[in-house]
Amino acid sequence: MRIRTDDEVYRVDAVWLGPPKATFPWRARYVAWGVGSVVYLLLLTVLRNLGVGLFWSFAWGMVGTIALTMLITSRISHERPLTAVLTMWVRELNTPREDTTAQGGAVSAAAVRVRAEYPRKRDKQKRRAERARERSRAKRQQAPGTPAGQHEQKQTRQRRPRKKEVSGVRTP
Repeated sequence: MRIRTDDEVYRVDAVWLGPPKATFPWRARYVAWGVGSVVYLLLLTVLRNLGVGLFWSFAWGMVGTIALTMLITSRISHERPLTAVLTMWVRELNTPREDTTAQGGAVSAAAVRVRAEYPRKRDKQKRRAERARERSRAKRQQAPGTPAGQHEQKQTRQRRPRKKEVSGVRTP
């Protein structure tokens, strides 16, 4: 069974072919006539302000209007109306942009502190002793209701060596 869509209904353009019994030799949608008239008035204004003569401003205005109207109306359809295209254009112009100006100045090493001695490595025994002291402090500061055995179990869990995983292979 074949289900027909309603796309054919929307493919039909609202086209004005001209007055009765004197149709134009081209097809233009109603939207194109509206867009073309606005574009023509804007182009005439720009051309006259640039100092182009009256005849040439009309002639080049007509050529520019046809080109711009074809470009604009090629982006417009029943799925993307003129208002949606204009809204998209306005939002694109008003979208915040990334700041491309440089911030800061020249890099200098004046603020870097330099020590006369290298940092010394600590002994492993000293580290172990510090850890033992920290554990004993933690036991003393432990809540009074908590048995001491729980704390030791947590420590033994952490001390278990973990098996290393080979990249791409998981070991159980």
